[in-house]
Amino acid sequence: MKRYVFHCVLGGLITLANPLYAATTTNSVDPLCSDAELWSGKLITDICWSCLFPIRAAGASLGGGNVPSIATDEKFCFCTDPMGIPELGMTMGLWNPARLIEIVRNPWCSPALGGHKFSASNVRLIATTGKADFDASEMSFFNYHYFAFPLTILLDLFWDGRCNSDGYRDFDLLYVSELDPTWNSDLLAFFTSPETALFANPVAISACVADAAAAATGNPLDTLFWCAGAWGHMYPLSGISPTSYGTDPRITSLLATRATASLHRRGLAWKTSGNDALCGGYIYPFIPKSQYRLSMFYPVAETESNHAIGETTFKWGAGRTYPGPGEDHLYILWRFQDCCVGL
Repeated sequence: MKRYVFHCVLGGLITLANPLYAATTTNSVDPLCSDAELWSGKLITDICWSCLFPIRAAGASLGGGNVPSIATDEKFCFCTDPMGIPELGMTMGLWNPARLIEIVRNPWCSPALGGHKFSASNVRLIATTGKADFDASEMSFFNYHYFAFPLTILLDLFWDGRCNSDGYRDFDLLYVSELDPTWNSDLLAFFTSPETALFANPVAISACVADAAAAATGNPLDTLFWCAGAWGHMYPLSGISPTSYGTDPRITSLLATRATASLHRRGLAWKTSGNDALCGGYIYPFIPKSQYRLSMFYPVAETESNHAIGETTFKWGAGRTYPGPGEDHLYILWRFQDCCVGL
C-alpha cells in the first residue's frame, strides 16, 4: 500500500513538473526575451577589469584613469569602530561594479536571468521604439530592472567591510519599473519630482551644452544634475524619451541614468565618494553623476573601457546594437567608493 501511494505521489510530481520545465525551456528561447548569458564565462571575459583603476591608497594612485572631482583628497582618516572608539585608518578609493541595469522592451523579461520572465506580461507595459519612419516626433519607452551586482565580493576579490557602504554581498533584484506607475507616465513622474518644472525652460536646457562638453572629457558636472550630457535631459524621471533612431545606446544609457537618478530622488541610492563618505555612504537625493560610470555588457560588451554619464556615443556607442535580441541592453553601473581602511 505504501509503495502504491509513493508511486502515485511520484507520478503526480512528474506530471506537474513537465509543464513547468516546458515553460522554462520555452521562455529561454523567446525571441522577445533575449539571454545575455551573464552567468557564464562572459562574467570574466566581458568585464572591463582595467576599469577598476585607478586604485587610490593614502592619496597615491595605482594605475591610470579618471577620478571623480568629488573624491576625497585626504590621506588618513578617523572612523569609530562598533564600540564607538575612534580608529585611525588610511583612505582608499576605487571604481567598483556595484549595480546591473537592464533596459528591456518586453515587460518582466530579464536577459540577466537567462531570458526568463518574472511573471505574465502586461500588454499595457510593452515597450516601443516608435513607428517605422522614426521621425523627430517619435517617442520610445522601455522598462528597466535594477540589480545589486557587487562583483568584487561575488568573486571573493579584495574588499574591506567599511568599503561596502550599502551592505549588499550578493546578486539581488532591487527594483522593477513594471511596478512603478511613474515610469510610464510623465505626469505621475512630475508629482514625485516636482523640481522638473524648474528645468523645463530654454535657459536650463541650454546649460546642458556645458555638461555635454564636460562629459566628453569624462568629467560630467554634478551641479547640473538635471542634465545627462549628450544623451538629453534628465527630467522627467520616466521611461519615455524622444527618439529618431529606434533602439539606440544613447536612449538606453539615458534611461539607465534616469533610473538611477529616480532612486536617488526617492532615498534609495547612496553617495559613496567624498570626504563625508569615508566612514560609510549615505542617502543622497540628487544623482552625483561624477560618482558613476557605465559600461555596456550586452549585446556588445565594452571590455576595454567604460564611459561617463552623458559622454557622447560617437566615442563608445558605434556597433553596440543590432535588430532583434540586440535591442535589449544591459549596463554595469560602476560606482566610485571612498572608504577608511583601518591600520
